[in-house]
Amino acid sequence: MNSFFETHIWPMRGKLYRLVYLWIKDRSLAEDVLQNVFEKTVERQKELQTHPNLAGWMVKSLKNEVLMHHRKNNRLDGLEGMPEPTAVETDRLEAAESHQMIFSLVDRLPEKQREIFHLREVEEMSYEEIAAHMEISLDQVKVNLHRARKTLREKLINQGITR
Repeated sequence: MNSFFETHIWPMRGKLYRLVYLWIKDRSLAEDVLQNVFEKTVERQKELQTHPNLAGWMVKSLKNEVLMHHRKNNRLDGLEGMPEPTAVETDRLEAAESHQMIFSLVDRLPEKQREIFHLREVEEMSYEEIAAHMEISLDQVKVNLHRARKTLREKLINQGITR
């Protein structure tokens, strides 16, 4: 018989990891933060079995854990100092540069837009799921996603990546 954690929490690990990695950009730190949230989940699993929005609770706990880490260490991690991707083939290098530029543009979006964009485009969540996760209205999800896409489109056009 599987435990509550194994059936309800563990299947979300991939999405939760990608989300925390989006916020902190450090693989080992993302794993540590996720582990801390999993520990809290196991401690509170009786309470969480009746929680109406378990995925939303997980995302909120993850976000709080990241904020606690940043406050505790009084720092913000970024991509500065990271080596550029290297590739032998020119096409690969151009693709890596384009991807890095796109990720850089996404990182410059306001936090709420960046998070909604990630949940929709990377995690492929529905508008309703995003609204429940972030505890905002469906209209706010749609408006923020539209603004994020519009900003990215304009910047990509201005930088000559797309038409």
